[in-house]
Amino acid sequence: MNDTPEKPTAAKKAPAKRTTTEAPAKKTAAKKTAAKRAPATKAATKAVAKKATAKAAAAKAPAKKAPARKPESRTAVVRRARRINRELAELYPYAHPELDFTNSFELLVATVLSAQTTDMRVNQTTPRLFAVAPTPEDMAALPPEKLEELIRPTGFFRAKTKSLLGLSAALRDRFGGEVPGRLEDLVTLPGVGRKTANVVLGNAFGVPGITVDTHFGRLARRFGWTTQEDADKVEADVAAIFPKSEWTMLSHRVVFHGRRVCHSRKPACGACPIAPLCPSYGEGETDPEKARKLLKYELGGQPGQRLKPPADYPGQPAPPMAPPAAAS
Repeated sequence: MNDTPEKPTAAKKAPAKRTTTEAPAKKTAAKKTAAKRAPATKAATKAVAKKATAKAAAAKAPAKKAPARKPESRTAVVRRARRINRELAELYPYAHPELDFTNSFELLVATVLSAQTTDMRVNQTTPRLFAVAPTPEDMAALPPEKLEELIRPTGFFRAKTKSLLGLSAALRDRFGGEVPGRLEDLVTLPGVGRKTANVVLGNAFGVPGITVDTHFGRLARRFGWTTQEDADKVEADVAAIFPKSEWTMLSHRVVFHGRRVCHSRKPACGACPIAPLCPSYGEGETDPEKARKLLKYELGGQPGQRLKPPADYPGQPAPPMAPPAAAS
């Protein structure tokens, strides 16, 4: 046995213990970093929340209205209105009454029949009517049933029959069978108001008058000439803008434009030559190609309303009414 004492083996090094001061130091640094980040995180959260709130409010809020136009002065309204009239005169140099007639009585009857229907339908109906009753005396002598049958295609034939019989009898009894040439007399006839009277006066007697039908009233409001709905008030407002000598032809031009371009439901704004002057531009179709497809009558390559139009009319005459089908 060896008595030499053994050298003690070196003890395995134990892993170094972390100092007690290191952990608090790191925790402190983490806290400082968190403290630095906290404001930024809170700010970002607030910004996101604010943006979301704004979006939600915008979605609920009604769309902002375009700023209202500055009202035009009276002088500006008159100048623009008269320029529109000049432009329409260049566009429709052939404007004319779109009812076929050869005398004042035929025009009076045709105008009464034109209520709630097209001039084309009236023009297709009156040849048969005037072949049977060319004078007030002849028409007043017709049995109501016969007259109703003759004018049935124009619609509302019972009410129109009553008016035609009444005005024919009045012309026979009070005016010697002649259509009077004064507004005061015309409006006393059954079924005759200011619009009908002005049509007759302007086109049969050469007396200036403004014809406020549905087309004229619509365009007068779109052009900013009036805000009125009542026909008599529209007439008064427009009459104050234009010289009396223009009234009859102005009526034809505006009605022509209303029937061909400035339609009630979908005006052809993109094909309208007076669009730069119109305060209502954009109410209808503004795309030029689509707008051109909305044009009617001669501007749209279709027949006009008269079977016998004036010589300078550039379009096609309206076709006559098809003969009634034979009873089987």
